[in-house]
Amino acid sequence: MMEILVNGTPHIVPTDTTVTQLLAILEIQGKRLAVEVNQELVPRSQFDSAMLNPHDTVEIVHAIGGG
Repeated sequence: MMEILVNGTPHIVPTDTTVTQLLAILEIQGKRLAVEVNQELVPRSQFDSAMLNPHDTVEIVHAIGGG
């Protein structure tokens, strides 16, 4: 297990967690969102391969539609 920060809140997740797995743990997969890990934008195409490391800082921003 390892600790990461998600939007400023500590979370304990399994070692070798990917961005996709983190979104599933947080129950927010399938939504329109952007993810940064340590201030680097992670392209959606890399969510499955982007591995998280202990003490990473993750920011998740939800896209909100409107007009």
